[in-house]
Amino acid sequence: MASMLEFRTAGFNPYAVKYSPYYDSRIAVASAANYGIVGNGRLFCLGLGPQGVQVEKTYDTNDAQYDLAWSEINENQLLIACGDGSIKLYDVNVNDFPVMNFHEHKREAYSVAWSPVTKDTFASSSWDGTIKIWSPTRTESLRTLPVGNCTYSTSYCPSNPNIISAVSTDSHLRIFDLRTPVSAQYHLTAKIPVHKPPSVPMPPGVSPPIMPAEILTHDWNKYREPVIATGGVDRVIRTFDIRNPNSGPVSIMMGHDYAVRRLAWSPHSADILLSASYDMTVRLWTDGSTMAADESSPPVKPGLQLGIMNRHTEFVTGVDWCLFGVGGWVATVGEGVDTVRGLPITAGI
Repeated sequence: MASMLEFRTAGFNPYAVKYSPYYDSRIAVASAANYGIVGNGRLFCLGLGPQGVQVEKTYDTNDAQYDLAWSEINENQLLIACGDGSIKLYDVNVNDFPVMNFHEHKREAYSVAWSPVTKDTFASSSWDGTIKIWSPTRTESLRTLPVGNCTYSTSYCPSNPNIISAVSTDSHLRIFDLRTPVSAQYHLTAKIPVHKPPSVPMPPGVSPPIMPAEILTHDWNKYREPVIATGGVDRVIRTFDIRNPNSGPVSIMMGHDYAVRRLAWSPHSADILLSASYDMTVRLWTDGSTMAADESSPPVKPGLQLGIMNRHTEFVTGVDWCLFGVGGWVATVGEGVDTVRGLPITAGI
């Protein structure tokens, strides 16, 4: 059995974990007291070393913390999304207080993402039904993208800084292009109904639900730029090619027993992704894109579960890949007492 590191966020339930894009030995965890229902939040900056997982810094907030993102321009800074609607920027060289505070959302800020290309903006999404684009140097947002219903997750296209995606309670994946005129539906260029029945035959034995359900998470493929994976309440992982928004899913992965809470494509392989679920498991998948195909292959590829990690004892709420190393380490967080785990993908899988 491969080695595994573990850390307990005593008194706080984690909601998100992210590896530093600069160091393979540093991760951060956003958390909340009392399962995010009421009470404070705590940001943990953790170092991974010979002695295991060590706390480098903690920052407390007056409300729950639901997501975080490392800065793409400063190795010591990171953002957190808070239950009071604020986004706070912390610097690990500055004690106690954020160096910037951004507060325009009217309800819980649930997702935050830093632009990986131009690196000069970040995006946030909220239960108030909006996405906001920000500069880290000013407290007023640069623009607001209306979604109209609770928006759980937003992200930048990894290759084009003008394209932003979001998923929400209305069972749709939205694509915004900031280059379009604002008068043209506020930059909305595609609205993909995730649960729409596919127009092509399903793989044998695959029959996903077609009733609309909340989409909780999504992620862009790092190697195939137009491909996005989605997951949510109906327990199904689907991938879509945004160049063909009306064609339905490209692949379908089924196996989770409860809602899919987080997805993360591998930074090391084009067909591999991880999922975290309320069924207390983390699962490793291939979307089937690298499998040999022939004339009898179904148009919608059946993804394949490659492994499962079931060492969490409560809902698994976060998962992230380390950018460094061969094969790849991952970190996962769950709401139980054994909250933060770091392991190579060969451990427990």
